[in-house]
Amino acid sequence: MIAIEESLQSLFGFNQFREGQGQTIEQLLSGHSSLAVFPTGSGKSLCYQLTATQLPNLTLVISPLIALMHDQLDFLRSKGIAAASLDSSQTKEESQIVMSGVHNGSIKILMISVERFKNERFRRFIKQIPISMLVVDEAHCISEWGHNFRPDYLKLPHYKQELNIPLVLLLTATATRRVQRDMAQKFSIHREHIVQTGFYRSNLNIDLIQTHNHEKFDKLKAVLNNTDVVPQGASIVYVTQQKTAEEIANALRSDGYSAMAYHAGLGSDIRSDIQANFMQGKTRIIVATIAFGMGIDKSDIRLVVHYDLPKSIENYSQEIGRAGRDNQPSRCVLLACLEGLHTLENFVYGDTPEPQDIDALLHHITEETVDQEWETQLYGLSNHTNIRSLPLKTLLVQLELLNILTPKYSYYADVRLKWDGDRIAFSNQVPAEWSNAYQTILSGIQYKKIWGSPNFDQIYNQAGLSRGDVLQILEYAADKNVLTLESKGLTEVYEINTRAFHHKVLVNQLHQYVEEKQTSEIDRIATMIRFFQLDRCLNSNLARYFGDQNAPDNCGHCSVCGNNVLVFSQPDINKKSHEEWQENLALYVKEFAQHVKIKSPKTSISAVLVTRFLTGLTQPIFTKVKARQLNGFAAYEEQAYKDVFDAVSQLIHS
Repeated sequence: MIAIEESLQSLFGFNQFREGQGQTIEQLLSGHSSLAVFPTGSGKSLCYQLTATQLPNLTLVISPLIALMHDQLDFLRSKGIAAASLDSSQTKEESQIVMSGVHNGSIKILMISVERFKNERFRRFIKQIPISMLVVDEAHCISEWGHNFRPDYLKLPHYKQELNIPLVLLLTATATRRVQRDMAQKFSIHREHIVQTGFYRSNLNIDLIQTHNHEKFDKLKAVLNNTDVVPQGASIVYVTQQKTAEEIANALRSDGYSAMAYHAGLGSDIRSDIQANFMQGKTRIIVATIAFGMGIDKSDIRLVVHYDLPKSIENYSQEIGRAGRDNQPSRCVLLACLEGLHTLENFVYGDTPEPQDIDALLHHITEETVDQEWETQLYGLSNHTNIRSLPLKTLLVQLELLNILTPKYSYYADVRLKWDGDRIAFSNQVPAEWSNAYQTILSGIQYKKIWGSPNFDQIYNQAGLSRGDVLQILEYAADKNVLTLESKGLTEVYEINTRAFHHKVLVNQLHQYVEEKQTSEIDRIATMIRFFQLDRCLNSNLARYFGDQNAPDNCGHCSVCGNNVLVFSQPDINKKSHEEWQENLALYVKEFAQHVKIKSPKTSISAVLVTRFLTGLTQPIFTKVKARQLNGFAAYEEQAYKDVFDAVSQLIHS
């Protein structure tokens, strides 16, 4: 322990470890894969950062966001630790420098997104690199289902085996005991190597304010202006939908507040500028969807407001955890009303594939399989099956886990190049073992004006060169700035286990899986609503939800401890009369059915599809038939999905 404490001081300038850090690092350096569950802002990253400096080979870090990577890289570089990332913000030259540093061993830590493994060039490259440790940040993605779930995280155990990585560190701030067990099992982490620190944070004031929809904006301004609990400072206001973020930010600015909206619908450059201004204190208030937060390492956020209901207790704890990382008093406010409850539930229902769509997916795989090999592009497959891309990715991952699909490789269907230098003269720079292959490739490129595309079949037939061989040589030329190489149309290639491909059984298995996940997610929302109405200390119960049994029974700084137990008021939605509901519903359903029949005759009009149309839940088919232009689209978005579904079912079957 003395040796690593010396490294802590010499490398990072810290005198002592925070709770859990030393234990986790000691376990790793003793060769034990570990799971670290520390609350937001409590120093999880140091566990891999210090360990990586003591290991002989590369530490590969899976990180969910570019912003998170860049913040951590800035910190590591400030300490003189050689670290880099490969991400979409880089130029070709920047990526080349990083890969060269990894290859020669001068870079000790490489950060990537999990989707980087789909890049065929990266996979060829990383297989050549000895790796000491795999680190998975936000590791709960391995276990949880949700609107922002990353299905490719489920494949990380496979990548660990494929790359023969001996050591794993999983990091998360929010994992219940059940989720911890699930994560550990997937990576063969023993129970004694799960390190969980205290969850309770004494500086966070949790305040639940009962309200109605029409009162929320005025109450938001009152909260922003209130300095009685904590001083005025940097604030995040969380909302559910992008349009709400824009509306609230605009209204706040009109009233003289320094506020900006942040959501996934904005361009990446705009989001980066907004985030930078907030981090530098130029913008006081960010009104954001959950697209904002992960990777926001701003220590002096004094206020987090949930203008709308969060998605779950897990999301809520992560979001309020961004307040007061400097341990100064900070306020976490929920403007508590149930008007947005149906919107949250509807997101879940909109993501669940129908049995007929799962059936279409399996039929498509069977019909397109040639010699036990299936190729697909996600966008086209989503349109063909009418399954949103996120649940579609999850279904494909589940088929992998059932040993029906085995990913072989991925490639870009469209590869094109243009010469920036003399391709003939470059022959003299090509390594001798590639000389003949290079000449074959030159003769196998078909040009349209400036740009050309290699004819992979022709080149293979002439010289037996695989697609990978051709791309490796072209990438070498691109690295030498002789040509510009572009690619698009990412195509996944799978091997199909036809012996295990029992169509009806798989339809039932996959449908049962998505139904269970739907039920689980709806239950998580209901659990959260119950949590907010507890008559016992909220901070104490939140800590216990995540397995911390040592939090005080009464924190003294939450609504309940202040004798203010929340009781949700009934929503003040203007409900339509039964006759108006039925009359409008019948009209909208008839118009939608007729429109789809004309635009897409093969599409089956189910009660689920109609309900998603009426509640405004986008589906691939809606884009294809331009359903948004119809009067009924999203006409019932504030109603409970189940109520609309029951009414539609009765109408269709009457």
